[in-house]
Amino acid sequence: MSARIYMPARTATQSGTARSKLWVLEFDPEMPREVEPLMGWTSSGDMKSQIHLRFGSKEEAIAYAERNGLAYRVEEPLPVTRKIQSYSDNFKSSRLGQWTH
Repeated sequence: MSARIYMPARTATQSGTARSKLWVLEFDPEMPREVEPLMGWTSSGDMKSQIHLRFGSKEEAIAYAERNGLAYRVEEPLPVTRKIQSYSDNFKSSRLGQWTH
């Protein structure tokens, strides 16, 4: 049984950093998903795929995995590059790209 430890990125529709400051430990699937023939839904008999544990730091998540004998891999978050711009920058005369509606 192996696990993945990562810090989730914020969604595209999310302006804040809620739920993106905690580290998540989730288990890798042990069996593939199947398409249920009657309704066509995707299902799995793997109950551990539904478990997402949240930790305040990467060290806490690693300690949990080692304490429970889990093989784990840590995925470091990518650095966030944001270009802070004001609304009036869209209408500057020195703008490089053309302004379109």
